Amino acid sequence: MTRNITTFALIGVLLLATALVGCSKPSSTGQKTEGAAKQSLSGTILVDGSSTVFPITEAVAEEFQKAYKGVRVTVGISGTGGGFKKFGSGETDLTGASRPIRPTEVELCKKNGIEYIELPVAYDGLAVMVNPKNTWANSITVAELKKIWEPEAQGKITRWNHVRPEWPDRELHLFGAGVDSGTYDYFTAAIVGKEHSSRGDFTSSEDDNVLVQGIATDELALGFFGYAYYEANRDKLKLLAVDDEDPRNGDGPILPSLETVINGTYQPLSRPIFIYVNKKSLDRPEVAEFVRFYLSHAPKLVKEVGYIPLPERAYQLAQKRVDARKTGSLFAGEGSKVGVKIEDLLAAEDK
Repeated sequence: MTRNITTFALIGVLLLATALVGCSKPSSTGQKTEGAAKQSLSGTILVDGSSTVFPITEAVAEEFQKAYKGVRVTVGISGTGGGFKKFGSGETDLTGASRPIRPTEVELCKKNGIEYIELPVAYDGLAVMVNPKNTWANSITVAELKKIWEPEAQGKITRWNHVRPEWPDRELHLFGAGVDSGTYDYFTAAIVGKEHSSRGDFTSSEDDNVLVQGIATDELALGFFGYAYYEANRDKLKLLAVDDEDPRNGDGPILPSLETVINGTYQPLSRPIFIYVNKKSLDRPEVAEFVRFYLSHAPKLVKEVGYIPLPERAYQLAQKRVDARKTGSLFAGEGSKVGVKIEDLLAAEDK
């Protein structure tokens, strides 16, 4: 009898020990499963497009590849227009754009069976800059910018005093985004009044770093590009305040900043910037996870690289577009629109 009691006691202890071990497994297994899921993602994600969006995408790609070591994300800079050419031909999974997609680019996508999802990722202000040795210009009006950049100015507005009589009788050297750049498209729409319309005798590049160096080494230079590139090179450049002469947007010349872009007083050179995702590419787990990672980490990383984050609600609505595979453009494929608030467009679509 004693032997039987001892045997049952031993069995009871073993069963209890087994149960305790079993209870501890789910937590350990859950951690291993999550880690395994990260390790199981692999492949290459191809991204190209805007030099303006590039710093954001590069920052996201770096963080993503730390978390998912089996995935390689390549990020090129072909400009918004050049990026859309590759994207519309099916060469890339995502493309960065500093303006909405244009009708000709929509047609290219249709021709090649590319369905796309448009996702806003940040706000940007276009900065107007001169060389730090420029002692005469501290601000400029929209009317003066138009006088400089409109097609009729070529060969006529060539000296600083042609813009404003009190400025010196010295040569005016212009630098600006290349014609394949969405920055160029937006700037011409906002300043000249017609997208892709400007004088042609200026130093242009799709790479904003080239423009930074040009203005930084030329005392007579004036140029424009994304505000984030100014922030990264503020010791080499002098920022001009812009006056749109509209009292609804504040009094006098206004400098671009996080505050003035968000509150809408820096006009008309504030704009949303985007990534476009090939819908078919989202069928690949690594691309779907990269897009989710991009939108969830954008508020922090956008600010770190010098851009202005969208409101939190806007990122949530953008993710809903992805989850619903909502294709097309909030701008109806019409290209640049000046002075819009992206969160309003997203909220209207969500109703």
